[in-house]
Amino acid sequence: SGQALPLELQQRFFATWDHVKLHNLYGPTEASVDVTCWECTRDSTLTCVPIGRPIANIQIHILDALLNPVPVGVVGHLYIAGVGLARGYINRPDLTAQSFLPNPFSTVPGARMYRSGDLARYLPDGAIEYLGRSDHQVKIRGLRIELGEIEATLAALEAVRDVVVLARPDERNMPRLVAYLVAHDGQVVPDTGALRTALL
Repeated sequence: SGQALPLELQQRFFATWDHVKLHNLYGPTEASVDVTCWECTRDSTLTCVPIGRPIANIQIHILDALLNPVPVGVVGHLYIAGVGLARGYINRPDLTAQSFLPNPFSTVPGARMYRSGDLARYLPDGAIEYLGRSDHQVKIRGLRIELGEIEATLAALEAVRDVVVLARPDERNMPRLVAYLVAHDGQVVPDTGALRTALL
């Protein structure tokens, strides 16, 4: 539930535990954690592991930039509506207004939908395929990380002229954060320990 389930991991799971059920769940903290569910099957011919369909009392909308529903197979932005939505972000009315929008598909007064920042599409059977982020946010071990915030903090260091931060796989193929820094002419970029301290 905290990380996208790759097809290869599903296949390894069933190769090891063929008698155990595997469910792929999707959902952000802003919407009671899980909002969709998919029961994986050993003999699936799909080339992905869908996130499934909405659970009870939740609605999923996949919309284009003008908030119009997209057809089956077309990539769009994933929005979540229903009783599981949070009220917003504590002490962040600006962020709440950006992410929790009036729901044009509801007849309930004051109904809202949450802009997840995720891209998705409907498969022909109506299941939903998760396709990644629409921004620079990444997930590592289930935690959402804003790469731009890390870049801005590192760029504020006196010696740093330019910086980019990426999520790269390590030797175990697990994502980790890697920063690439360029120093101002004649300056030395601080060592790794000093950079870590600056980010705390």
